[in-house]
Amino acid sequence: MWKGRSDPVLHIDLRRWADLMVVAPLDANTLGKVASGICDNLLTCVIRAWDRKKPLLFCPAMNTAMWEHPITAQQVKQLQDFGYTEIPCVAKRLVCGDEGLGAMAEVQTILEKVKEILSELNLLRQS
Repeated sequence: MWKGRSDPVLHIDLRRWADLMVVAPLDANTLGKVASGICDNLLTCVIRAWDRKKPLLFCPAMNTAMWEHPITAQQVKQLQDFGYTEIPCVAKRLVCGDEGLGAMAEVQTILEKVKEILSELNLLRQS
């Protein structure tokens, strides 16, 4: 709750704090919201306020029928036009039992991409 100017605003604080953002999974609903600029929850508010000089990676995940709908390609392209990086979905048996494209990329694939980007930005901490 805000009481006055300069009180903390969570989505802005998170935007400032993070060096990189990963949205995994990015479902069809949130994809549509982000592509359209809708920010009606914390996640979409952080994305809308995101510093586009910082990397934002998104990992689509949805049913094959939803993935293959023509609007999905338009929305993914919109996010790419914002400068965001897609980690493409993969084909396999989905939670609903269908087989096909739409499953989120493997966690290891996502981690490798994150490490690659952090390394390029000299932000990767070696353990």
